[in-house]
Amino acid sequence: MTLYAMGDIQGCRQKMSELLDRVFSRHPDARVIIVGDLVNRGPQSLATLREVRALGDRALALLGNHDLHLLAVSQGIRPAHRTDTLDDILGAPDRDELIDWLRRRPLALFEAGHLLVHAGVLPQWDAQQVMALAAEVEEALRGPDWVAFLRTMYGNEPARWHDDLQGADRLRCIINALTRIRFCSADGTMDLRSKGAEPDQPGYLPWFEVPGRRTAGVPIVFGHWSTLGLMMREDVISLDTGCLWGGKLSAVCLQDRSVIQVDCPQYQQPGSI
Repeated sequence: MTLYAMGDIQGCRQKMSELLDRVFSRHPDARVIIVGDLVNRGPQSLATLREVRALGDRALALLGNHDLHLLAVSQGIRPAHRTDTLDDILGAPDRDELIDWLRRRPLALFEAGHLLVHAGVLPQWDAQQVMALAAEVEEALRGPDWVAFLRTMYGNEPARWHDDLQGADRLRCIINALTRIRFCSADGTMDLRSKGAEPDQPGYLPWFEVPGRRTAGVPIVFGHWSTLGLMMREDVISLDTGCLWGGKLSAVCLQDRSVIQVDCPQYQQPGSI
């Protein structure tokens, strides 16, 4: 089976459909893993969720920070942001089914020798630990107390991982790393405020550049970082190519590293968010 990874969609359903058509016409047996952020800020979040769900096993979706935001907004835990485009989902007749489907998506996958996450991993973690820690959060999101978990999910602390973290602090640190990280220090302290291609403060590096990172021997595929753009290295593949900002939507074949892209209209103005 041919396996593709696709970058952040963020409600740009028309371009997602166009890219999927190109992937499936080239490889009818293909399976696509979307590296998170299915929804929000683009024009068709509801249609995006419905289409990905309808594809069943042909399309797997990781949870990104915008998907988690939708879960929190849907339960009245977080207010909607000015630039959110989630009203079509929140008012849909199948809203509850879609929310239930979304909260059961994984935070990490290991497929075709690649580790796939939305944002990144901490330097202290190896691939096996990433999968185990992601499973802890997945269990909370899929369980009967998932709404209570969402109430404890937000915050930037603890900014550094310790194996003895427990409870809400432990799960919050895991989820921040997997869905929000861009930069961290050599000891793994996360900077969750910097959003550009360079950190806003000295002493921080892109998470994948930290010396001694324990996942260095495993190729990692991620999205989340539109200012980084498409990056194809032996050890990392960055796939958020700014579809929302008038860039491209990208998919890469994990077996041969071939890339398929579609051009996207500009749905949001840079600096407006």
